[in-house]
Amino acid sequence: MPIDFEAMIHFLKALVRTESLPGQEKKAIDLAAAEMTRLGYDNIAIDDYGNLSGVVNGAHAGPTLLLDAHVDTVGVAPGVPWQYEPFGAVIQDGRMYGRGTTDMKGPLAAILYAVAAIDPAGLKGRIVYSVSVMEEVIEGYLLEPVISKYTPDMVIIGEPSDMKLILGGRGRAEILFTATGRPAHSSLPEQGINAVHLMTAAIKEIEAAPLPDHPEIGPAVMALTDIISQPYPGHSMIPSICRATYDRRTLPGETEEQILGTFNGLAALERIQTEIATAKYTTYTGKEMTVLKFFPAWYLEKEHDLARMAASGLRACGVANGFGTWPFNTNATYTAGIKGIPTIGFGPSKEKLAHIVDEYIDLDELRAATRGYLRIINHILA
Repeated sequence: MPIDFEAMIHFLKALVRTESLPGQEKKAIDLAAAEMTRLGYDNIAIDDYGNLSGVVNGAHAGPTLLLDAHVDTVGVAPGVPWQYEPFGAVIQDGRMYGRGTTDMKGPLAAILYAVAAIDPAGLKGRIVYSVSVMEEVIEGYLLEPVISKYTPDMVIIGEPSDMKLILGGRGRAEILFTATGRPAHSSLPEQGINAVHLMTAAIKEIEAAPLPDHPEIGPAVMALTDIISQPYPGHSMIPSICRATYDRRTLPGETEEQILGTFNGLAALERIQTEIATAKYTTYTGKEMTVLKFFPAWYLEKEHDLARMAASGLRACGVANGFGTWPFNTNATYTAGIKGIPTIGFGPSKEKLAHIVDEYIDLDELRAATRGYLRIINHILA
C-alpha cells in the first residue's frame, strides 16, 4: 500500500510529545504498539526488557531482516533556553522541532510506516521491526531477547546518517582508573600518599599512550569524562582514593584485553587499578541488569551482499548519498560487534543534530528516507 505521510507525521508529533527517557519509555512504547496494530503488523509483542517488536511475514520462504530504532532520548538540560518547546513537536518552515526528532523518533516513524507499506505477496522472508529501549545508556545489549527470538540474518539500524549508507561505527569502552594512596591529616601531608597526585601523574602517561587508526572509521579516541577523590569533601584529610573515568572510542577488532593492555608497564600506573567499568540499570518493566561497559566497534565491506542490495535500493529511489561510518555508538555494537550479524545503518537527518538545543528534523528528508527504507527492504527481500 502507499505510504501515508500525513499519518506518519501525525504519529511522529504524538511520539515527540511523549517523553521517553531511558527506563521511562512505557508510554512511548504503548503508543508505537497501538500504531503497529492499526497498520496491520503481525505478532506484536513486548519482551521482558520492554522492547516492542512486530512482524510482516512474506508469502515466500526467505531470510529474516531486522530493522531497529530506539525510542528513548536524552533529557533536556534545565535552564538551557529552547526557541521551540522541547516536547511541542512544533512544525516551522518544513522542519519539526523537539527532543528526539532526529535521535531517533523521526527515523522510528519512517521505518514503522515503510514496513507497513510493504506488500507481503512479493516478499521472500520476513521483516521484524524492533522499537528498542535504553539505547542511550546501554547501546545494544537490550536487543538480546529480540535477537534470540528472531535470529535475524541481516540488520538495519535506523539512526540518523545524513542519508548515507552506514557500513561501520566506533564502539565504546568505559575505563575506570583507581589510584590508592594513604590518608593523613592535611596539616602533615608528608605522612600520607595523595591519591590525586598519583592520578595526576598517571593521566599524563594515559593520554600519551598511542591510539590505533582505521582506514574507514578513523582514529580511536580517548577522553577523560570525570575525576573524583575520596573522602569528599576532604575535611583536613589527604585523599586516599582517586578515580578517573575515560571514554575510549574503539575500532573494529579491538578487544577488552587489547585496550587494557595499552596501559601495561606505564610507570605512573604502578599503584593504579585499571578495569572496564560496570553499571546497573533497571528497565521500565522492572528488569534489572549489570552491564560491562564495553561495546565493540564494527565494519561491513562495501562488497557484502547486504551493502550492495541496500545501495541499489537507495539509488533506485534517488536518495543515495554515498557511504559513511558513524563516529558514535549504536545498537549495531550488539548486532554486528557482538553477534556478528551483517548490519548496515541508514536514516534521515544529520548526526550533529542529535542531543542539541532545538533539535529538529527536515520533513522532506524524513519522507525521502521512508521511501529509502521501502526500497532497501524490497531490494533485499523481493
